[in-house]
Amino acid sequence: MSLLHTIKSKIPSAWLQPYHYVLARGSALVYGNPSNRLIVIGVTGTKGKSSTTQMMAQLLQTSGKKVGYTGTAGFSINGQQIENRMKMTMPGRFVLQRLMRAMVKAGCEYAIIETSSQGLLQYRHLGINYDAVVFTNLSPEHIEAHGGFAAYRAAKKLLFMHLMARSRKVIAGKIIDKVIVTNADDEAAGYYADAPADKKFNFSWHGQPSANRIVPTNVERDENGLRMKIDYVDFSVPLVAEFEQQNTLCAIATLAAVGIPLTQLAVAAKQLQSIPGRFERIVCGQPFTVIVDYAYEPKAIETLLRSIEPLQPKRIIGVHGSAGGGRDVARRDRIGRLAGEKEDMVIVTNEDPYDDNPEEIVRMVADGARAVGKIDGRDLFVIMDRQVAIDKAIQLAMPGDVVLLTGKGSEPVMAVAGGVKLPWDDRQAARKALVKLGYKV
Repeated sequence: MSLLHTIKSKIPSAWLQPYHYVLARGSALVYGNPSNRLIVIGVTGTKGKSSTTQMMAQLLQTSGKKVGYTGTAGFSINGQQIENRMKMTMPGRFVLQRLMRAMVKAGCEYAIIETSSQGLLQYRHLGINYDAVVFTNLSPEHIEAHGGFAAYRAAKKLLFMHLMARSRKVIAGKIIDKVIVTNADDEAAGYYADAPADKKFNFSWHGQPSANRIVPTNVERDENGLRMKIDYVDFSVPLVAEFEQQNTLCAIATLAAVGIPLTQLAVAAKQLQSIPGRFERIVCGQPFTVIVDYAYEPKAIETLLRSIEPLQPKRIIGVHGSAGGGRDVARRDRIGRLAGEKEDMVIVTNEDPYDDNPEEIVRMVADGARAVGKIDGRDLFVIMDRQVAIDKAIQLAMPGDVVLLTGKGSEPVMAVAGGVKLPWDDRQAARKALVKLGYKV
């Protein structure tokens, strides 16, 4: 257990909010308020935060901009990648401020901060002067930790209300407007868009475009990706998965809102690459498809399953689990039911139990699959060891099948009891399983 964890455990609960507040203000002062020298974009929502963050970084870098970002999948400072081994979307205040100061020193113009509801409740955003805040989507998640869906939704609004609480910046002689960008296809968009801002934009796949609303036209999708027009500018995006295309539109709309010309974004979009651990294919010459994806909650898994439909799989073999550590218990059954209904074979295994009983987590997921007709030993397998579970999935695969490894993506650790984080990578585990069958890495 870390020293900070020990200290926090000794602080009375009534003192925790002041504790978080003081750290937020103090850390910004210690590192010289680096966010005042960056154009800072905050991304929040239930799904798509990490992918949208990294897609914006790709688009900016390809457009010749220096950029840094922080998020679940890792950190980047002007192209230098740093693993996030903390299992936290929004790291502690001193870590965030230190990373932003490093971005300033590296000459970055932009910082993209994946901003979580739990981070907001702990005031991790207070020392950050955001210029644009982005809403991706909203669905039930972390409900037990927040005490209900309404509280979860309200926690995310703290980011939008914080936007105008900090003064506008002047960078390179230009006043930087405060901007809100929302996903108009989500029913919660208006709730976040009513916060004060200098400018407000939204994006949608439906309806008519306007001066502050991006709506693609002439949309075409196939096995090569997405083609569309935005304000008469042609875009070609080489990404196939539905969620990749959704997040790409969010990234494009946000960067257009902060002043990047659509013509530049169209050139950059042609070079977009899949995000590590998001619909990432593991290819070792096998006659079936292996996909590693971070999807860890029912909505994301459902979107992932829709995204593989163009592959026309003969069978779908899914490896699933669920996290402990205060994550929603109710989703365990829903994950099992969804996998049981949509997949031909389901393997349930350990994921990130934290201090929860891993066998109990796995049992609840498996019970969901059993409830919709899956039978142990026939099309349902419960295997606690994650490597053995992945081995089993790949051993079962036949030509034309798709194997889905969900829940962890590119995460470099597995969180277990006592605050211990064990080295782990689903992609390496998949390659190891394929090598055992004679395929070449």
